[in-house]
Amino acid sequence: MLVGSSYLWTMSITVKGLQKLYGEQRAVDDVSFSISKGEIVGFLGPNGAGKSTTMKMITGYLEPDGGSVEVAGIKSSDPINERKKKIGYLPEANPLYFDMYVREYLEFIAGVHQVAHPHQAIEKVIGITGLTPEKHKKIGQLSKGYKQRVGLAAALIHDPEVLILDEPTSGLDPNQIIEIRDVIKTLGEAKTVLFSSHILQEVEALCDRVIIINKGKLVADDKLENLSRGSKHLSIRVSFREVLEQEWLNRLPAVIKAEKKDANSWLLGTHDTEQLNKQLMEMALQHSLNIVSLQTESRNLEEVFRDLTANLK
Repeated sequence: MLVGSSYLWTMSITVKGLQKLYGEQRAVDDVSFSISKGEIVGFLGPNGAGKSTTMKMITGYLEPDGGSVEVAGIKSSDPINERKKKIGYLPEANPLYFDMYVREYLEFIAGVHQVAHPHQAIEKVIGITGLTPEKHKKIGQLSKGYKQRVGLAAALIHDPEVLILDEPTSGLDPNQIIEIRDVIKTLGEAKTVLFSSHILQEVEALCDRVIIINKGKLVADDKLENLSRGSKHLSIRVSFREVLEQEWLNRLPAVIKAEKKDANSWLLGTHDTEQLNKQLMEMALQHSLNIVSLQTESRNLEEVFRDLTANLK
Protein backbone atom coordinates (compact mmCIF):
# COMPACT_ATOMS: atom_id res chain seq x y z
CA MET A 1 0.00 0.00 0.00
CA LEU A 2 1.22 3.49 -0.84
CA VAL A 3 0.71 6.03 1.93
CA GLY A 4 1.66 9.70 1.75
CA SER A 5 3.59 11.77 4.22
CA SER A 6 2.03 13.04 7.45
CA TYR A 7 -0.16 16.12 7.30
CA LEU A 8 0.70 18.31 10.26
CA TRP A 9 -1.67 21.23 9.71
CA THR A 10 -5.33 21.44 10.72
CA MET A 11 -7.44 18.51 9.58
CA SER A 12 -10.93 19.01 8.17
CA ILE A 13 -11.66 15.28 7.89
CA THR A 14 -10.15 12.50 9.99
CA VAL A 15 -11.30 8.91 9.45
CA LYS A 16 -9.90 6.16 11.71
CA GLY A 17 -10.50 2.43 11.32
CA LEU A 18 -13.84 2.93 9.55
CA GLN A 19 -15.89 -0.24 9.03
CA LYS A 20 -19.25 -1.12 7.53
CA LEU A 21 -20.65 -4.64 7.46
CA TYR A 22 -23.53 -6.02 5.40
CA GLY A 23 -23.99 -9.51 6.78
CA GLU A 24 -20.60 -11.18 6.34
CA GLN A 25 -19.47 -8.73 3.66
CA ARG A 26 -17.09 -5.97 4.74
CA ALA A 27 -18.16 -3.10 2.51
CA VAL A 28 -15.62 -0.83 4.24
CA ASP A 29 -12.75 -2.54 6.02
CA ASP A 30 -10.59 -0.56 8.46
CA VAL A 31 -10.21 2.59 6.32
CA SER A 32 -8.20 5.50 7.76
CA PHE A 33 -7.17 8.83 6.24
CA SER A 34 -7.00 12.56 6.99
CA ILE A 35 -7.67 15.57 4.78
CA SER A 36 -6.44 19.03 5.69
CA LYS A 37 -8.10 22.39 5.19
CA GLY A 38 -8.10 23.64 1.60
CA GLU A 39 -7.33 20.31 -0.07
CA ILE A 40 -9.21 18.93 -3.08
CA VAL A 41 -8.81 15.15 -2.85
CA GLY A 42 -9.98 12.57 -5.38
CA PHE A 43 -11.60 9.44 -3.91
CA LEU A 44 -11.29 6.53 -6.33
CA GLY A 45 -12.18 2.87 -6.58
CA PRO A 46 -13.95 0.37 -8.85
CA ASN A 47 -17.72 -0.07 -8.66
CA GLY A 48 -18.60 -1.64 -5.33
CA ALA A 49 -15.29 -0.66 -3.72
CA GLY A 50 -16.99 1.16 -0.84
CA LYS A 51 -16.60 4.81 -1.94
CA SER A 52 -20.22 5.88 -1.56
CA THR A 53 -20.59 3.93 1.70
CA THR A 54 -17.51 5.68 3.13
CA MET A 55 -18.82 9.08 2.04
CA LYS A 56 -22.21 8.41 3.61
CA MET A 57 -20.54 7.47 6.90
CA ILE A 58 -18.47 10.67 6.84
CA THR A 59 -21.60 12.75 6.28
CA GLY A 60 -23.57 10.89 8.96
CA TYR A 61 -26.17 9.41 6.59
CA LEU A 62 -24.91 5.92 7.52
CA GLU A 63 -23.81 4.72 10.94
CA PRO A 64 -20.42 2.92 10.89
CA ASP A 65 -20.03 -0.49 12.48
CA GLY A 66 -16.56 0.43 13.68
CA GLY A 67 -14.07 3.27 13.74
CA SER A 68 -14.57 7.00 14.05
CA VAL A 69 -15.10 10.13 11.96
CA GLU A 70 -14.17 13.70 12.83
CA VAL A 71 -15.20 16.62 10.58
CA ALA A 72 -14.06 20.19 11.28
CA GLY A 73 -13.49 19.31 14.93
CA ILE A 74 -16.87 17.57 15.36
CA LYS A 75 -16.36 13.98 16.57
CA SER A 76 -18.44 10.84 16.10
CA SER A 77 -19.51 11.10 19.74
CA ASP A 78 -20.98 14.59 19.19
CA PRO A 79 -24.60 15.06 18.02
CA ILE A 80 -24.86 14.10 14.35
CA ASN A 81 -26.59 17.36 13.44
CA GLU A 82 -23.51 19.28 14.55
CA ARG A 83 -21.42 17.36 12.02
CA LYS A 84 -23.98 17.89 9.25
CA LYS A 85 -23.77 21.65 9.77
CA LYS A 86 -20.12 21.48 8.73
CA ILE A 87 -20.72 19.38 5.58
CA GLY A 88 -22.17 20.07 2.16
CA TYR A 89 -23.11 16.75 0.53
CA LEU A 90 -23.96 16.03 -3.09
CA PRO A 91 -24.91 12.33 -3.40
CA GLU A 92 -24.50 10.43 -6.66
CA ALA A 93 -28.29 10.33 -7.14
CA ASN A 94 -28.86 14.09 -6.91
CA PRO A 95 -32.21 14.38 -5.02
CA LEU A 96 -34.12 17.30 -6.54
CA TYR A 97 -37.79 18.30 -6.69
CA PHE A 98 -38.38 18.80 -10.41
CA ASP A 99 -41.67 20.68 -9.93
CA MET A 100 -40.02 23.38 -7.83
CA TYR A 101 -38.38 26.49 -9.23
CA VAL A 102 -34.64 26.86 -8.66
CA ARG A 103 -34.98 29.72 -6.20
CA GLU A 104 -37.96 28.05 -4.49
CA TYR A 105 -35.96 24.86 -3.96
CA LEU A 106 -32.98 26.75 -2.56
CA GLU A 107 -35.31 28.63 -0.19
CA PHE A 108 -36.61 25.26 1.02
CA ILE A 109 -33.07 23.91 1.59
CA ALA A 110 -32.06 27.13 3.35
CA GLY A 111 -35.02 26.63 5.69
CA VAL A 112 -33.98 23.06 6.43
CA HIS A 113 -30.53 24.33 7.43
CA GLN A 114 -32.01 27.29 9.32
CA VAL A 115 -29.82 29.73 7.39
CA ALA A 116 -29.86 33.11 9.14
CA HIS A 117 -30.06 35.27 6.00
CA PRO A 118 -31.57 33.04 3.31
CA HIS A 119 -31.98 35.67 0.57
CA GLN A 120 -28.30 36.64 0.74
CA ALA A 121 -27.20 32.99 0.91
CA ILE A 122 -29.33 32.07 -2.13
CA GLU A 123 -27.97 34.93 -4.23
CA LYS A 124 -24.43 33.97 -3.25
CA VAL A 125 -24.69 30.28 -4.20
CA ILE A 126 -26.54 31.09 -7.43
CA GLY A 127 -23.60 33.29 -8.41
CA ILE A 128 -20.95 30.78 -7.33
CA THR A 129 -22.51 27.88 -9.24
CA GLY A 130 -23.38 29.87 -12.38
CA LEU A 131 -27.14 29.40 -12.06
CA THR A 132 -28.04 33.02 -12.81
CA PRO A 133 -29.32 32.42 -16.41
CA GLU A 134 -31.62 29.58 -15.21
CA LYS A 135 -32.65 30.75 -11.73
CA HIS A 136 -36.27 31.50 -12.73
CA LYS A 137 -36.91 28.07 -14.29
CA LYS A 138 -38.37 24.92 -12.82
CA ILE A 139 -35.70 22.35 -12.00
CA GLY A 140 -37.35 19.83 -14.32
CA GLN A 141 -36.73 22.18 -17.26
CA LEU A 142 -32.98 22.31 -16.69
CA SER A 143 -30.25 20.37 -18.48
CA LYS A 144 -28.37 17.69 -16.55
CA GLY A 145 -25.45 20.08 -16.09
CA TYR A 146 -27.64 22.77 -14.55
CA LYS A 147 -29.38 20.19 -12.34
CA GLN A 148 -25.94 19.33 -10.96
CA ARG A 149 -25.34 23.03 -10.35
CA VAL A 150 -28.58 23.17 -8.34
CA GLY A 151 -27.36 20.21 -6.28
CA LEU A 152 -24.06 21.98 -5.65
CA ALA A 153 -25.88 25.18 -4.70
CA ALA A 154 -28.01 23.22 -2.22
CA ALA A 155 -24.87 21.66 -0.74
CA LEU A 156 -23.36 25.14 -0.32
CA ILE A 157 -26.37 27.05 0.97
CA HIS A 158 -25.34 26.83 4.65
CA ASP A 159 -21.69 27.73 3.89
CA PRO A 160 -20.14 24.43 5.08
CA GLU A 161 -16.42 23.99 5.69
CA VAL A 162 -16.30 20.59 3.96
CA LEU A 163 -17.79 19.41 0.65
CA ILE A 164 -18.43 15.71 -0.04
CA LEU A 165 -19.25 15.21 -3.73
CA ASP A 166 -20.14 11.73 -4.98
CA GLU A 167 -19.72 11.48 -8.78
CA PRO A 168 -20.57 15.17 -9.34
CA THR A 169 -20.07 14.94 -13.13
CA SER A 170 -21.77 11.58 -13.73
CA GLY A 171 -23.77 11.58 -16.98
CA LEU A 172 -22.62 15.02 -18.13
CA ASP A 173 -21.31 15.83 -21.59
CA PRO A 174 -17.68 17.03 -22.01
CA ASN A 175 -18.60 20.72 -21.91
CA GLN A 176 -20.71 20.28 -18.79
CA ILE A 177 -17.92 18.30 -17.12
CA ILE A 178 -15.49 21.18 -17.67
CA GLU A 179 -18.03 23.67 -16.30
CA ILE A 180 -18.66 21.67 -13.10
CA ARG A 181 -14.91 21.04 -12.76
CA ASP A 182 -14.28 24.79 -12.82
CA VAL A 183 -16.93 25.31 -10.13
CA ILE A 184 -15.31 22.64 -7.91
CA LYS A 185 -11.86 24.17 -8.43
CA THR A 186 -13.18 27.57 -7.36
CA LEU A 187 -14.87 26.07 -4.29
CA GLY A 188 -11.63 24.32 -3.34
CA GLU A 189 -9.94 27.68 -2.83
CA ALA A 190 -11.96 28.21 0.35
CA LYS A 191 -13.24 24.76 1.36
CA THR A 192 -12.06 21.19 1.80
CA VAL A 193 -13.36 18.98 -1.02
CA LEU A 194 -13.52 15.18 -1.16
CA PHE A 195 -14.99 13.96 -4.44
CA SER A 196 -15.34 10.64 -6.19
CA SER A 197 -15.25 10.16 -9.94
CA HIS A 198 -14.85 7.46 -12.58
CA ILE A 199 -13.33 10.05 -14.94
CA LEU A 200 -9.66 9.80 -14.05
CA GLN A 201 -8.60 12.67 -16.30
CA GLU A 202 -10.94 14.87 -14.25
CA VAL A 203 -9.21 13.80 -11.04
CA GLU A 204 -5.80 14.55 -12.55
CA ALA A 205 -7.01 18.02 -13.59
CA LEU A 206 -8.53 18.91 -10.21
CA CYS A 207 -6.29 17.54 -7.49
CA ASP A 208 -2.74 16.54 -6.69
CA ARG A 209 -3.70 13.90 -4.10
CA VAL A 210 -5.85 10.80 -4.43
CA ILE A 211 -7.19 8.14 -2.08
CA ILE A 212 -7.92 4.76 -3.67
CA ILE A 213 -9.92 1.93 -2.11
CA ASN A 214 -10.63 -1.52 -3.47
CA LYS A 215 -12.99 -4.11 -2.02
CA GLY A 216 -13.42 -1.96 1.07
CA LYS A 217 -9.69 -1.60 1.78
CA LEU A 218 -7.46 1.44 1.45
CA VAL A 219 -4.81 0.68 -1.20
CA ALA A 220 -3.31 4.14 -1.79
CA ASP A 221 -3.22 7.61 -0.26
CA ASP A 222 -0.63 9.88 -1.79
CA LYS A 223 0.14 12.69 -4.20
CA LEU A 224 -0.31 11.83 -7.86
CA GLU A 225 3.37 12.30 -8.64
CA ASN A 226 4.37 9.88 -5.88
CA LEU A 227 1.83 7.28 -7.01
CA SER A 228 3.23 7.43 -10.53
CA ARG A 229 6.79 6.96 -9.30
CA GLY A 230 5.83 4.26 -6.81
CA SER A 231 3.72 2.20 -9.19
CA LYS A 232 4.66 -1.44 -9.63
CA HIS A 233 5.49 -0.97 -13.31
CA LEU A 234 7.46 1.77 -15.05
CA SER A 235 7.95 2.40 -18.74
CA ILE A 236 10.86 3.29 -21.00
CA ARG A 237 10.36 4.39 -24.60
CA VAL A 238 13.34 3.56 -26.82
CA SER A 239 13.96 4.08 -30.54
CA PHE A 240 16.68 2.42 -32.60
CA ARG A 241 18.00 3.31 -36.03
CA GLU A 242 17.81 -0.39 -36.83
CA VAL A 243 14.77 -2.67 -36.94
CA LEU A 244 14.89 -5.15 -34.04
CA GLU A 245 13.15 -8.42 -33.37
CA GLN A 246 11.05 -8.39 -30.19
CA GLU A 247 12.97 -11.39 -28.87
CA TRP A 248 16.09 -9.24 -28.45
CA LEU A 249 14.28 -7.00 -25.98
CA ASN A 250 12.45 -9.85 -24.22
CA ARG A 251 15.84 -11.38 -23.36
CA LEU A 252 16.81 -8.36 -21.27
CA PRO A 253 16.30 -9.35 -17.59
CA ALA A 254 14.76 -6.00 -16.63
CA VAL A 255 12.08 -6.09 -19.32
CA ILE A 256 8.60 -7.14 -18.15
CA LYS A 257 6.87 -6.45 -21.44
CA ALA A 258 7.96 -5.12 -24.85
CA GLU A 259 5.35 -3.34 -26.93
CA LYS A 260 6.18 -2.28 -30.50
CA LYS A 261 5.05 1.30 -31.24
CA ASP A 262 6.35 1.57 -34.83
CA ALA A 263 9.07 0.01 -36.99
CA ASN A 264 11.91 1.32 -34.82
CA SER A 265 10.31 2.28 -31.48
CA TRP A 266 9.37 0.23 -28.42
CA LEU A 267 7.62 0.83 -25.10
CA LEU A 268 9.25 -1.34 -22.44
CA GLY A 269 7.67 -2.16 -19.10
CA THR A 270 10.06 -2.65 -16.18
CA HIS A 271 10.41 -2.72 -12.40
CA ASP A 272 13.77 -0.91 -12.56
CA THR A 273 14.39 1.83 -15.11
CA GLU A 274 18.03 2.26 -14.08
CA GLN A 275 18.85 -1.40 -14.72
CA LEU A 276 16.94 -1.42 -17.99
CA ASN A 277 18.77 1.68 -19.24
CA LYS A 278 22.07 -0.05 -18.46
CA GLN A 279 21.03 -3.27 -20.20
CA LEU A 280 19.88 -1.40 -23.31
CA MET A 281 23.21 0.41 -23.55
CA GLU A 282 25.14 -2.85 -23.13
CA MET A 283 23.01 -4.54 -25.83
CA ALA A 284 23.56 -1.62 -28.19
CA LEU A 285 27.35 -1.76 -27.68
CA GLN A 286 27.52 -5.52 -28.04
CA HIS A 287 25.53 -5.62 -31.29
CA SER A 288 26.60 -2.25 -32.75
CA LEU A 289 23.08 -0.84 -32.53
CA ASN A 290 22.28 2.88 -32.62
CA ILE A 291 19.87 4.19 -29.98
CA VAL A 292 18.16 7.29 -31.38
CA SER A 293 16.17 8.19 -28.25
CA LEU A 294 15.70 6.80 -24.76
CA GLN A 295 13.34 8.23 -22.16
CA THR A 296 11.50 7.17 -19.02
CA GLU A 297 7.74 7.70 -19.13
CA SER A 298 5.61 8.53 -16.11
CA ARG A 299 2.56 6.35 -15.73
CA ASN A 300 -0.77 8.13 -15.81
CA LEU A 301 -3.48 7.74 -13.16
CA GLU A 302 -5.38 5.17 -15.20
CA GLU A 303 -2.36 2.83 -15.26
CA VAL A 304 -1.71 3.34 -11.54
CA PHE A 305 -5.38 2.72 -10.78
CA ARG A 306 -5.35 -0.56 -12.74
CA ASP A 307 -2.17 -1.69 -10.97
CA LEU A 308 -3.69 -1.08 -7.54
CA THR A 309 -7.20 -2.44 -8.10
CA ALA A 310 -7.04 -5.19 -10.74
CA ASN A 311 -5.60 -8.07 -8.73
CA LEU A 312 -6.32 -7.42 -5.04
CA LYS A 313 -7.67 -10.64 -3.53
